[in-house]
Amino acid sequence: MLRRMSVLVVVATLLVAGATVGVAGTVGATATDTGSSDSTASTTTDATLSDEANVTLSNRTSGGTTVTIQQAYLPEGGFVTIHDGTLAEGGEAVLGSARGSSQYLSAGSHSNVTVRLDEPVENSTTLVAMPHKDTDGDRIYSFVSENGEADGPYTADGDIVTDSAQVTASATVSFSDQPTDGSSVVVDRTEMANGGFLAIHDSSLLDGATFESVRGVSGKLGAGVHSDVRVSLDEPLENDDTLIPMPHRDTNDNDQYDFVTSDGEDDGPYTDQNGEIVLATGSAELTDTANVTMADDVSGGHLVTVDEVFLPEGGFVTVHDDNVSDDALGSVRGTSEYLEAGYHEGVHVVLDEPFTQNNATAVPMAHRDTNDNEQYDFVTSEGSNDGPYTDDNGAVVDSATLDLAAGFHVPDQPSDGTTIVVDHVDLSEDGYVTVHDASLNAGEVTGSVRGSSEFLEAGYYDNVTITLDEPLRQSTTVIPMAHLETNDNEQYDFVTSEGSADGPVTTNDGSLVIDSGTASVSSQVTFESQTSENGSVTVQSATLHDGGFVTIHDASLLEGAVFDSVRGTSDYLAAGSREDVTVELDEFEESGTLIAMPHRDTNDNEQYDFVTSEGAEDGPYVAKDIVVAPATVNVSDSGAGGGTATVSVSNQSADGEAPSVTVDSATLSEGGFVTIHDATVTEDAIGSVRGTSDYLEAGTHEDVEVSLDEPIEEGSMFFAMPHKDTNGNEQYDFVSSEGQADGPYVTAEGDIVLAGAEVSPSMDDGGAGDGGDGGAGDGGDGGDATTASDGQPGFGVVLAVLALLGAALLVRRS
Repeated sequence: MLRRMSVLVVVATLLVAGATVGVAGTVGATATDTGSSDSTASTTTDATLSDEANVTLSNRTSGGTTVTIQQAYLPEGGFVTIHDGTLAEGGEAVLGSARGSSQYLSAGSHSNVTVRLDEPVENSTTLVAMPHKDTDGDRIYSFVSENGEADGPYTADGDIVTDSAQVTASATVSFSDQPTDGSSVVVDRTEMANGGFLAIHDSSLLDGATFESVRGVSGKLGAGVHSDVRVSLDEPLENDDTLIPMPHRDTNDNDQYDFVTSDGEDDGPYTDQNGEIVLATGSAELTDTANVTMADDVSGGHLVTVDEVFLPEGGFVTVHDDNVSDDALGSVRGTSEYLEAGYHEGVHVVLDEPFTQNNATAVPMAHRDTNDNEQYDFVTSEGSNDGPYTDDNGAVVDSATLDLAAGFHVPDQPSDGTTIVVDHVDLSEDGYVTVHDASLNAGEVTGSVRGSSEFLEAGYYDNVTITLDEPLRQSTTVIPMAHLETNDNEQYDFVTSEGSADGPVTTNDGSLVIDSGTASVSSQVTFESQTSENGSVTVQSATLHDGGFVTIHDASLLEGAVFDSVRGTSDYLAAGSREDVTVELDEFEESGTLIAMPHRDTNDNEQYDFVTSEGAEDGPYVAKDIVVAPATVNVSDSGAGGGTATVSVSNQSADGEAPSVTVDSATLSEGGFVTIHDATVTEDAIGSVRGTSDYLEAGTHEDVEVSLDEPIEEGSMFFAMPHKDTNGNEQYDFVSSEGQADGPYVTAEGDIVLAGAEVSPSMDDGGAGDGGDGGAGDGGDGGDATTASDGQPGFGVVLAVLALLGAALLVRRS
């Protein structure tokens, strides 16, 4: 049923500003717009068919995380957003009703548009599809994060264009034809709204053998998407057959599959909106002949992906080079982990000896595990163990040509808006992996850059975390792109050089090496170091897509004091974004680390009940971990917790055998220490400590000599940093306390006080320290006399966070 909702009834004046005419940007060469990996969207780019947008959403089944829109026409391009039933309440509820939005869709008609939901549906419900414009032309859906002032809905005759349908929370499943040894099969993908099991039925199900046809069942699968699910068959196949994977519920919640033993009373199958059982079919071909398939590919030379492998008795896939015919052992470049018997797709092989020549030939070969130890021993045994599978043509192999450039993959992922994880990176040359947003497709080549990895040498990397320079405040497409290091300074200069340095990696045909994924952001909070003057703190920004609160916890949260650590919480915040949120604190009289944490309003009473309900209500927003933002808060005039400091240090050389650094001047208003950190201070506050002074009384100290724990092997930046004596014992405990004691002095703005200088090993030839061209040690200016470092991570938090909050704080830079 197609509906047009009255603007006044639904959104009052909130959406009127967002209903201005949008500007469709130019489609970029990266082709990451229009649909996703879960959709097939056919597009008509001729936007002259009609001036009015329309959308069709039919009653359908969803596995919980996605909804497919049958058809959408957007005359000026934009997005299709899924809203829940609270849309009808109007006002502030409109923003909170948005459950997910499509990727950018070009002007024209689109079919089978898949929308990934930020929060899965667990029960059958009415959902509303609404076409939205791209009013700012950046191809990023920002209707909620911009409080309705951007990317408003399409209208027709003054009404918002929508369609609604009943969406049944159920399951989906897909299954490919495949070879098998009869003992197991692999289901490509299943999605279950409420979790359950995958039962494999044989073709006797088609003859009515409901229970007898069950040949195997997976273990319990949680709600969500599961890929490449291997199911062992309790009764091995004896012939080729049609197999039928069927998602089943766990209706009695005992984590056991009871459908057969209960004669169908428990753990019945998922059904669609018409009551039909959800299932798939595919052919299983019984064979004992191994097979391996690999297509030509783009690679960084350190990782090879073999498309398909069938190993009837288990074993390995080994990648040889094109010298395999002459040297079976010496041609081995790398091998997979042990693969159990059966069919495998997308097998990654990390190479011990990378390919370095472009258009190299990779020869994947199926190998046995002849000694049953699940270790690849072909090379170490000089060919006597774990030899190749063979067929009538000899060893079972394939070959493929590698275009040496780069390779990586970014999965769809929940995000706190500050980091993106690329799960593997393969670079043929030194460089970076840079995250662009969807405005790249609108022609914003440098403006689309959200963040870049640290400098990466050529090689293979797992789980590269990229901290974003500008946080994401809404779910969006992220586009990782491989960039070169062109000017040899190990700094990413593509943006600052306006594209003249550190340009992107390209393939043989000039294509960019990119990937794309969806970062699902339901909340984002920015909390910067500051001084509290009046018993309150300011959270610089907070975006809550479902509304709620921002709560301030103290550092005792890291010790497990979940409720007692709460120092204050904001007023109720409606869905959307807020700047400069003030939170009044209850009893916070000593400077330290505070943690801003967005919380939901789970009982919809606009009252913060997390503490009084002992966590049953108003729990925190969660991405992969709890969404948090730590910051150092200095309490003005708070006695031992406050104080001021300055420090200066000059470029110098240090004796290689008994190295020390001389700090020109240090003023500590309340005494303490001067610590020397190396250049890793931005990554590891504790591990970067190279030495510290004796205890210094309050006042000014000249020429403070700090002995270093280890010799200096090469010139580098070192940082002098005044630290407090927070526990009054005149012993430096910052490292031994893992940052909980003797933290650094901070400025009135909450920035860490430090000064940097170049320090190099002393040289016998007088090249340094002689007033000549030696550079370091020439009495130069070094860094500014007092330099404030904005956002050095780790102080007062560091390692204890892992116990409660996982990696959430470790990667945040407040």
